[in-house]
Amino acid sequence: MNVAMYRENLSDNLLPSARALKMKRGWVFQHDNDPKHTARATKEWLRKKHFKVLEWPSQSPDLNPIENLWRELKVRVAQRQPQNITALEEICMEEWAKIPATG
Repeated sequence: MNVAMYRENLSDNLLPSARALKMKRGWVFQHDNDPKHTARATKEWLRKKHFKVLEWPSQSPDLNPIENLWRELKVRVAQRQPQNITALEEICMEEWAKIPATG
C-alpha cells in the first residue's frame, strides 16, 4: 500500500465507520508511524478533514495508547525532578491532571 492508497482507504472508511459506530465529536484517530501514515500528503488530508490524530512517539511499534500515556507522564514528571517519594506522588497526580483527555 502506498500513500495514495492509504488516503483512499481513509476516505472510503474512516468517517463512514465513525458514523456507523455513532461516535460523537471529539474522537481521536490513531495510527502508527508507518511512512504512509506520516507522509505530508496524509497529514494534510487529515488536517483538511479536521480529524484529530493522536501524536505518536517516533519508531514506536506499540499501538497500545496507555503506553503512550505512561511515556507522557514519565517525561513530565522527570522534568520536575521530584526529590522524594511524597514529591513524586504529588507531581504524578498534578501532571496526570494536566494531560489532555483528547488529542
